[in-house]
Amino acid sequence: MKPEDLPAPSFKGFPEGKAHLVPVPGLFFQELLPQIDHLGELKVTLYAFWRLDRMEGTIRYLRKADLLEDNELRRGMGVPARQVAAAIDESLSRAVRRGTLLVAAVAGEDGPQELYFMNTPKGRAAIQAIANGEWRYSGDALQPVEIREDVPNIFRLYEDHIGPLTPMIAEELREAETAYPAEWVEEAMRIAVENNARSWRYVHAILSRWKEKGRHERKNRRDTEKDRRRYADWEES
Repeated sequence: MKPEDLPAPSFKGFPEGKAHLVPVPGLFFQELLPQIDHLGELKVTLYAFWRLDRMEGTIRYLRKADLLEDNELRRGMGVPARQVAAAIDESLSRAVRRGTLLVAAVAGEDGPQELYFMNTPKGRAAIQAIANGEWRYSGDALQPVEIREDVPNIFRLYEDHIGPLTPMIAEELREAETAYPAEWVEEAMRIAVENNARSWRYVHAILSRWKEKGRHERKNRRDTEKDRRRYADWEES
């Protein structure tokens, strides 16, 4: 067949400039790829590498709903729309049986919810943490379950970063532990240390603002002195 007889390509090529690269372990190509003989499993596996890389936090997981909500993935499964859910189910099951993904079920408000982790040291630790009951609801619609593996105790965090505990502070810390994700508390204390503002009022001001405005509102901010004045002013108001 001559080149001019070939159909026009559906993919126009990668654009110029910097592109985000998704880390995929070399072992995937050396060991896993030769074993995978199901196209849906391959697509779901590669999708998991991409989607988990785009998430934040130490412990990252996927839900079946995350896959079903992605229209590009749905179209890419190559089956009629009414069969997409079943195709994704089968592909996830194959990836779990192969050991690429790990799955754990937690009791959700609407019934059991399955969480899928990549089979990495962090993923295996998360599965163990769930088995030990070390998880809770985060209040984040995108990552509703918070895995509390290797998360420092909030009282130890306070003593390490801020200062000695008092009974009044301890009570406020207990309330904060239920009101905010542990990752938020840890980052807010780190910011307090960076800005030389070691007080719980300052930390709580950061947490309150994140809850009101969103944590990513501070992303890519470089002016820490501006942040320090801003949170200090807000704390005193």
